[in-house]
Amino acid sequence: MRCPFCSHSDGKVVDSRSSKEGDSIRRRRECLKCGRRFTTYERIEEVAQMVIKKDGRRESFDRWKIKSGLLKACEKRAISLEQVDSLIDEVERSLFNSSEHEVSTEVVGQAVMQRLKRLDEVAYVRFASVYRQFKDLNEFMTELKDLLTEPGSQPQNVTRLSRAKGGE
Repeated sequence: MRCPFCSHSDGKVVDSRSSKEGDSIRRRRECLKCGRRFTTYERIEEVAQMVIKKDGRRESFDRWKIKSGLLKACEKRAISLEQVDSLIDEVERSLFNSSEHEVSTEVVGQAVMQRLKRLDEVAYVRFASVYRQFKDLNEFMTELKDLLTEPGSQPQNVTRLSRAKGGE
Protein backbone atom coordinates (compact mmCIF):
# COMPACT_ATOMS: atom_id res chain seq x y z
CA MET A 1 0.00 0.00 0.00
CA ARG A 2 1.46 3.34 -1.07
CA CYS A 3 1.67 6.07 1.61
CA PRO A 4 -0.55 9.04 0.68
CA PHE A 5 1.99 11.46 2.24
CA CYS A 6 5.39 10.38 0.91
CA SER A 7 4.39 7.74 -1.70
CA HIS A 8 6.64 5.13 -0.09
CA SER A 9 5.38 1.63 -0.80
CA ASP A 10 6.39 -0.04 2.48
CA GLY A 11 4.13 0.12 5.48
CA LYS A 12 2.68 -1.97 8.25
CA VAL A 13 -0.84 -2.61 9.49
CA VAL A 14 -1.28 -1.22 13.00
CA ASP A 15 -4.96 -2.13 13.53
CA SER A 16 -7.72 -3.98 11.61
CA ARG A 17 -11.43 -4.11 12.33
CA SER A 18 -14.66 -4.79 10.52
CA SER A 19 -16.88 -1.87 9.68
CA LYS A 20 -20.15 -1.43 11.57
CA GLU A 21 -22.07 -2.82 8.60
CA GLY A 22 -19.71 -5.78 8.28
CA ASP A 23 -19.18 -5.20 4.56
CA SER A 24 -15.62 -3.90 4.74
CA ILE A 25 -12.45 -4.03 6.81
CA ARG A 26 -10.92 -0.82 8.14
CA ARG A 27 -7.14 -0.88 8.47
CA ARG A 28 -4.90 1.66 10.20
CA ARG A 29 -1.51 1.66 8.53
CA GLU A 30 1.83 3.25 9.32
CA CYS A 31 4.37 4.25 6.68
CA LEU A 32 7.80 2.74 7.43
CA LYS A 33 9.58 5.75 5.84
CA CYS A 34 7.81 8.86 7.20
CA GLY A 35 6.03 7.23 10.18
CA ARG A 36 2.66 8.85 9.41
CA ARG A 37 -0.55 6.88 9.81
CA PHE A 38 -3.45 6.56 7.41
CA THR A 39 -6.62 4.52 7.05
CA THR A 40 -7.57 2.16 4.23
CA TYR A 41 -10.75 0.18 3.62
CA GLU A 42 -10.94 -3.24 2.05
CA ARG A 43 -14.20 -4.24 0.34
CA ILE A 44 -15.33 -7.11 -1.82
CA GLU A 45 -15.60 -6.01 -5.40
CA GLU A 46 -19.13 -6.79 -6.42
CA VAL A 47 -19.93 -7.62 -9.99
CA ALA A 48 -23.17 -5.91 -10.93
CA GLN A 49 -25.82 -8.47 -11.76
CA MET A 50 -28.04 -7.41 -14.61
CA VAL A 51 -31.69 -8.33 -15.13
CA ILE A 52 -33.05 -8.57 -18.66
CA LYS A 53 -36.56 -7.12 -18.72
CA LYS A 54 -39.36 -8.51 -20.92
CA ASP A 55 -38.89 -5.66 -23.41
CA GLY A 56 -35.14 -6.38 -23.72
CA ARG A 57 -33.92 -3.53 -21.49
CA ARG A 58 -31.23 -4.34 -18.96
CA GLU A 59 -31.04 -2.93 -15.47
CA SER A 60 -29.18 -3.69 -12.27
CA PHE A 61 -30.68 -6.31 -9.99
CA ASP A 62 -32.75 -4.55 -7.34
CA ARG A 63 -33.55 -6.60 -4.26
CA TRP A 64 -36.11 -3.99 -3.15
CA LYS A 65 -38.32 -4.62 -6.20
CA ILE A 66 -38.70 -8.27 -5.23
CA LYS A 67 -39.22 -7.37 -1.60
CA SER A 68 -41.97 -4.84 -2.32
CA GLY A 69 -43.84 -7.39 -4.47
CA LEU A 70 -43.47 -10.06 -1.80
CA LEU A 71 -44.63 -7.74 0.96
CA LYS A 72 -47.80 -6.99 -0.99
CA ALA A 73 -48.41 -10.69 -1.65
CA CYS A 74 -47.78 -11.59 2.00
CA GLU A 75 -49.93 -8.81 3.44
CA LYS A 76 -52.17 -10.08 6.27
CA ARG A 77 -50.53 -13.52 6.12
CA ALA A 78 -48.57 -15.18 8.93
CA ILE A 79 -45.23 -14.54 7.21
CA SER A 80 -42.49 -12.66 9.03
CA LEU A 81 -40.17 -10.09 7.51
CA GLU A 82 -37.31 -12.46 8.30
CA GLN A 83 -38.95 -15.16 6.18
CA VAL A 84 -39.33 -12.72 3.29
CA ASP A 85 -35.68 -11.63 3.59
CA SER A 86 -34.57 -15.26 3.80
CA LEU A 87 -36.54 -16.10 0.65
CA ILE A 88 -34.91 -13.21 -1.21
CA ASP A 89 -31.46 -14.27 0.05
CA GLU A 90 -32.09 -17.79 -1.30
CA VAL A 91 -33.16 -16.41 -4.67
CA GLU A 92 -30.10 -14.15 -4.89
CA ARG A 93 -27.72 -16.98 -3.98
CA SER A 94 -29.26 -19.42 -6.43
CA LEU A 95 -29.33 -16.95 -9.32
CA PHE A 96 -26.00 -15.26 -8.84
CA ASN A 97 -23.75 -18.07 -7.69
CA SER A 98 -23.54 -19.07 -11.32
CA SER A 99 -21.06 -17.54 -13.72
CA GLU A 100 -23.84 -15.69 -15.52
CA HIS A 101 -23.88 -11.92 -15.06
CA GLU A 102 -27.31 -11.51 -16.64
CA VAL A 103 -30.59 -13.19 -15.81
CA SER A 104 -34.07 -12.70 -17.24
CA THR A 105 -36.97 -11.41 -15.16
CA GLU A 106 -38.75 -14.66 -16.01
CA VAL A 107 -36.04 -16.70 -14.27
CA VAL A 108 -36.10 -14.36 -11.25
CA GLY A 109 -39.91 -14.56 -11.02
CA GLN A 110 -39.93 -18.35 -11.29
CA ALA A 111 -37.30 -18.63 -8.54
CA VAL A 112 -39.37 -16.38 -6.26
CA MET A 113 -42.64 -18.22 -6.99
CA GLN A 114 -41.07 -21.65 -6.45
CA ARG A 115 -39.96 -20.69 -2.94
CA LEU A 116 -43.09 -18.70 -2.12
CA LYS A 117 -45.29 -21.68 -3.01
CA ARG A 118 -43.54 -23.72 -0.31
CA LEU A 119 -43.84 -20.88 2.19
CA ASP A 120 -47.49 -19.86 1.73
CA GLU A 121 -49.86 -20.90 -1.06
CA VAL A 122 -52.15 -17.88 -0.71
CA ALA A 123 -49.22 -15.47 -0.96
CA TYR A 124 -48.00 -17.51 -3.94
CA VAL A 125 -51.31 -17.10 -5.78
CA ARG A 126 -51.34 -13.37 -5.03
CA PHE A 127 -47.79 -12.95 -6.31
CA ALA A 128 -48.41 -15.15 -9.37
CA SER A 129 -51.56 -13.25 -10.33
CA VAL A 130 -49.57 -10.02 -10.59
CA TYR A 131 -46.36 -11.53 -11.97
CA ARG A 132 -48.08 -13.63 -14.64
CA GLN A 133 -50.61 -10.89 -15.36
CA PHE A 134 -53.70 -13.13 -15.38
CA LYS A 135 -56.04 -11.70 -17.99
CA ASP A 136 -59.25 -13.22 -16.70
CA LEU A 137 -60.81 -15.44 -14.07
CA ASN A 138 -60.18 -18.60 -16.13
CA GLU A 139 -56.41 -18.13 -15.96
CA PHE A 140 -56.69 -17.53 -12.24
CA MET A 141 -58.82 -20.66 -11.74
CA THR A 142 -56.43 -22.75 -13.82
CA GLU A 143 -53.56 -21.72 -11.54
CA LEU A 144 -55.65 -22.59 -8.45
CA LYS A 145 -56.60 -26.01 -9.87
CA ASP A 146 -52.97 -26.74 -10.69
CA LEU A 147 -52.00 -25.77 -7.17
CA LEU A 148 -54.66 -28.03 -5.63
CA THR A 149 -53.79 -31.06 -7.77
CA GLU A 150 -50.04 -30.67 -7.31
CA PRO A 151 -48.36 -33.34 -5.16
CA GLY A 152 -47.60 -31.91 -1.73
CA SER A 153 -50.39 -29.35 -1.86
CA GLN A 154 -52.60 -29.12 1.18
CA PRO A 155 -55.78 -31.12 0.42
CA GLN A 156 -57.15 -30.46 3.93
CA ASN A 157 -58.04 -26.97 2.72
CA VAL A 158 -60.29 -28.48 0.05
CA THR A 159 -61.92 -30.77 2.63
CA ARG A 160 -62.45 -27.87 5.00
CA LEU A 161 -63.96 -25.81 2.17
CA SER A 162 -66.34 -28.60 1.11
CA ARG A 163 -67.46 -29.12 4.73
CA ALA A 164 -68.15 -25.39 5.05
CA LYS A 165 -70.35 -25.55 1.95
CA GLY A 166 -72.35 -28.45 3.34
CA GLY A 167 -70.40 -31.34 1.82
CA GLU A 168 -69.25 -34.43 3.75
